[in-house]
Amino acid sequence: MVTGAASGIGLAMAQRFGQEGMHVVAADIVAERLDAAVGQLRDEGLDVAGIVCDVTKLESVEALAEQTLQRFGAVHVLCNNAGIGPGGQTNLWESEVNDWRWAIDVNVYGVAWGIKTFVPLMLEHGDEGHIVNTSSGNGGVAPMGDAAIYASTKAMVVTMTELLWNQLRGVGAPISASVLFPGPKWLRTNLWEAWRTRPDEYAKQVPRHTPYPTLAGLEAMMHDAGVEIEFTPLEEVAARVVDAIRADQFWILPPSETTDDAIRKRSASMLDRRNPDYVRDWKPPAST
Repeated sequence: MVTGAASGIGLAMAQRFGQEGMHVVAADIVAERLDAAVGQLRDEGLDVAGIVCDVTKLESVEALAEQTLQRFGAVHVLCNNAGIGPGGQTNLWESEVNDWRWAIDVNVYGVAWGIKTFVPLMLEHGDEGHIVNTSSGNGGVAPMGDAAIYASTKAMVVTMTELLWNQLRGVGAPISASVLFPGPKWLRTNLWEAWRTRPDEYAKQVPRHTPYPTLAGLEAMMHDAGVEIEFTPLEEVAARVVDAIRADQFWILPPSETTDDAIRKRSASMLDRRNPDYVRDWKPPAST
C-alpha cells in the first residue's frame, strides 16, 4: 500500500515493489494521474490496483483499507508517502491559516490516519510487516527557513515514526517501521507544483503577488547562475526503501557529508545547551 503513488517517490516505490513480486495498491487523490500511473505499471506486467484516496479524511483512508482487504486480503507493507508543499513560504507569523491547515492535514494527518487505520489490521492478521513514513531532510535533519511550514510538518513525521517503532516493539508486534529521508540531492517530483491540485477547502485567502515556484524555473535560475542541480534518481530512492525493509533499518538516510555535518551540529547544540547554528540562512521573500 503506497499513498501519493501517482507520481514521484510514491510511483517509484509502487513500481519497485511490483518488480519485487509484490501485489501493490497505489493510492492518490488525483484520479486522472493515478489512472495513468496504474496503466503504466500494468503495461510493465505488474499487479497493481489503483484506489483514489484523500489522506486528509479518516473515512477515505478507512475506505481505502476496506477495498485493499477485499482485493488482496492483507497488507504487509504500508508506505505513508503522500505529501505536499503548501507554496506559501514566508515567516511563520505571517503564514496563512489555510497553508498551515493544508500542510498539516496532508503531511501529518495523512500519516496518522494511515497508522490508525492499517496498523490494527496488520496486527490482526499477525504476519511480519513494515511501515515506511516519508519525511524530509528539511524537517528532520537541517530545517530551512524558506519552507517553514513544510519543515515543521515533516519534523512531526520523524517523531511519530520513532514513537511508532518503539510502541510496536513494546507490544511485541512482528511489525517494524522506518522513516524515509529521500535526499540529500534534489528530486524530480510534483511536490513543487502541489498548488495545481490544491482543494478549494484550503484555498488561499490572500492572492499571490509572485508566481508559484517551479522546479523548471529553479533549474533555469541556477543554470543562469552557473550552478547545475544534481538529482537523485527516484528508482534509487525506491531501492533504498526495499533494502531498508529487508534489513529492518529505521533511518532510511543516505550518507552525505552535508547531511552528517548538520546532524552533528544539531546534536552538539542540544548537548551543549547553546543556540542553534545548523539552521540554514535565508532571506524572507518580498511577497508570497
